Amino acid sequence: MRAANWAMLPIRDERVRRIAITAAKGGGGLLGVGTAVAGTAIGVGVVQARLARRAIGRPLTVPPYSDGRYLPPGETVARGTSLRLTVLGDSGAASLGAHDAEATIGAILATALAAAAHRPVLLSNVAVVGATSSALAAQVDRALVNRPHVAVIMIGANDVTHLVRPQVSVRLLSDAVHRLRSAGVQVVVGTCPDLGTVRPLASPLRQVVGRMSRELAAAQRIGVLAEGGRPVALAEILGELFYTHPQHFFSSDRFHPSAAGYFACAQALLPAVLDAAGIAPEMRALPSASN
Repeated sequence: MRAANWAMLPIRDERVRRIAITAAKGGGGLLGVGTAVAGTAIGVGVVQARLARRAIGRPLTVPPYSDGRYLPPGETVARGTSLRLTVLGDSGAASLGAHDAEATIGAILATALAAAAHRPVLLSNVAVVGATSSALAAQVDRALVNRPHVAVIMIGANDVTHLVRPQVSVRLLSDAVHRLRSAGVQVVVGTCPDLGTVRPLASPLRQVVGRMSRELAAAQRIGVLAEGGRPVALAEILGELFYTHPQHFFSSDRFHPSAAGYFACAQALLPAVLDAAGIAPEMRALPSASN
């Protein structure tokens, strides 16, 4: 957050503000907590994280492969210079739970971008299932090989369940955004989803990880803005939808989105992606989800 201007950022939560400031300074410790209390908090947090990972379980499938060239509607041959779109992040970015390539975040965004730009879109997805923010540095290395015009990052859920300190998580994401922006890439970040919507997590664990994920998302937003990226608050936009209709928006593992869930995520991200690509966002909605 080298260009952070805290006076210009609306920060309502003091804890979130301190997380972001500490991340900007390169720190990673607990904030405003005494040693004895911190030890207790860490112990409780470790138990909570283990319970969360156990409830979620290990993925039994792999994400569909979606890399390739996406053409504007009605065209069968690529014409003109392609826009290059790269997706980075965790299993959500990789679209674990989608039934085929067309239902992935990357493919939905690439298809919509090609239609809006009237140009082919070359998609590459370097996201890794199970990734935390510490994996972003290697992903950025891979992404920059393709020289993307626009990069979309979705990260944070695994940081919460693996108890990565939010200050560290935000700093790692900020570093990734900074590297991409320094290379001339426009960056859109879908901030941490609301884990309080995940039904396999029993109360009070669900409320705890929900609060942690929302705090992380708010701090991520600050870090992304400070580095010149475009944050999209997925938890705020989609949290209620996923919580009230879990059978529709979650896949069979009840943690990762379904095809309809990824479509909803893409709808939330699309205006920022169109803006990042320099296109007037006239197409604010995608046609319709296939299921």
